[in-house]
Amino acid sequence: MGFTMGLNFVLLLVMVATNILSLYHLSSTVQSPNPPPPVPVPDHLLRQLNTIRATINHLTRHNPFSSSTTAEPSSAVPRDLILHSQIGPIASSCHNHPDLLHRYMNYTPFSTCPYDPDLQETLILNGCHPLPRRRCFSRTPSKPPSSLPLTHFPTSLPDSGVIWNKYSCKSFACLSQNNPTGFDLNAQRSSLQKYTSELDLPLTQFMQLAKSANSPIRLGIDIGGGTGTFAALMKKSYNVTMLTTTMNVNAPYNEAVALRGLVPLHVPLQQRFPVFDGTMDLVRCGRAVNRWIPLSVMEFMFYDVDRVLRGGGYLWVDRFFSKAVDLEKIYGPLIGKLGYKKVKWAVANKTDPSGLKHGEVYLSALLQKPVSKS
Repeated sequence: MGFTMGLNFVLLLVMVATNILSLYHLSSTVQSPNPPPPVPVPDHLLRQLNTIRATINHLTRHNPFSSSTTAEPSSAVPRDLILHSQIGPIASSCHNHPDLLHRYMNYTPFSTCPYDPDLQETLILNGCHPLPRRRCFSRTPSKPPSSLPLTHFPTSLPDSGVIWNKYSCKSFACLSQNNPTGFDLNAQRSSLQKYTSELDLPLTQFMQLAKSANSPIRLGIDIGGGTGTFAALMKKSYNVTMLTTTMNVNAPYNEAVALRGLVPLHVPLQQRFPVFDGTMDLVRCGRAVNRWIPLSVMEFMFYDVDRVLRGGGYLWVDRFFSKAVDLEKIYGPLIGKLGYKKVKWAVANKTDPSGLKHGEVYLSALLQKPVSKS
């Protein structure tokens, strides 16, 4: 019902706007018996009029509540939900999951939103994002922390900053014990600061390279950045603002990033980065970017990296793993399509059991986008 009222309200607004513009268009012919030569209507008003009329035609054509629409069984997914996915500001992939979207939108307006993070993650990972809940209040922890960490590397994170209902662990200490690679806040710190193999690129060396190329590093995105250690180091050591994309798959990664005083972006790899074109100095692809990603998704991701990077900015691929033959025939050429300068390109064997079994290798690369492209 709320959607029906909203749709009718939109129709009313666009019809009123059409009438106003139409009156403007006709006013010069009805002012007097001997009207002066008509004043040309500005092009932008004519374009707006055509857009509004097209919108009315579109809404009228798809309006599920028109008189010609027959009643549907109560068990069917509401037609207005499908219409919302067509004209609302959400990804078109929502068309493919009307049942999940119906479950997600089954809430009481003006009350607290249902707590269903698993359903949210499923929709997002299927490309249905941003999500269309608009009239409920997000749930927050019942006893929020009385104080928040003032450093990006606190000794511990406050457990009260997370709603733990969906997780098997109920504290950050449990997560750190069971998933030390992900939730030891210092786990990545040494690997990002020291040179122990050809795959490493210490931050000091990277910043020196950028400085010598007269390419300042101020803003960036860390793709699949987990709990935000890379962003924390860049902020603490160089005052660089990094956005961290991360998902809450089996653990509260987004909350961990935010509790460290950093900015989490709750977006999957196939999601367009929510930043403007040519504004980032650095995009880093951590270990979440690897051969398990569908090739088409990876290709779109790299082209979106190119979209957000400014001329002279850097793409840092940190330990991308794939089969050696695939790196040579598929992923290397895919990255090469960007036409970036190879500042670093190092390949080494992946020596863990999975790597040995599948003949996998690691790639670490630092690539610089050309200053200008014709």
